[in-house]
Amino acid sequence: MVTAAGAGLKTLERELVGAIQAGLPLAPRPYAEIADRLGVDEPTVRARVRDLLEAGVIKRLGVVVRHHELGFVSNAMVVWDVPDDRVEAIGRALGEAEGVTLCYRRPRRPPHWPYNLFCMIHGRERESVRAHIEALRAQTPGLRDVAHAVLFSGRRFKQCGARYGEPGLARASVEGHDHG
Repeated sequence: MVTAAGAGLKTLERELVGAIQAGLPLAPRPYAEIADRLGVDEPTVRARVRDLLEAGVIKRLGVVVRHHELGFVSNAMVVWDVPDDRVEAIGRALGEAEGVTLCYRRPRRPPHWPYNLFCMIHGRERESVRAHIEALRAQTPGLRDVAHAVLFSGRRFKQCGARYGEPGLARASVEGHDHG
């Protein structure tokens, strides 16, 4: 659904949102392919995407990697109970560490959930993931003595990005419409 900020979108912006919400084309120049599809040039597509992000119509533009298909079948969310005064620094270090694909902070939910920092690590087998976690603990200042839990995925769910418009919006013709 288009956000309230996006309710007054022009035709090109609506069609652009529809074109990218299903994912960018797997191509060397995905924005050029979208531009061809919409009948505009690539710089226009890039500028409009930037404008939509800045206006808050598009909340986030990111990559969804299908790890399992790439052979990474041992996937673990590591949850950490980091002291609040160190969570930003440790989170930044983990987020920049090789092999960590996701790192974010969430509030604790006492008394049953003491963890406030989460990171995702993907591997081909559980032992390599466990070894990687131990290496992170040893290499990241302040992390060695922090309580943590390793939660291996047991099931996969379909991953997709947000949906911002009616189905089929990307297929609409742009001929004769206002692109301004």
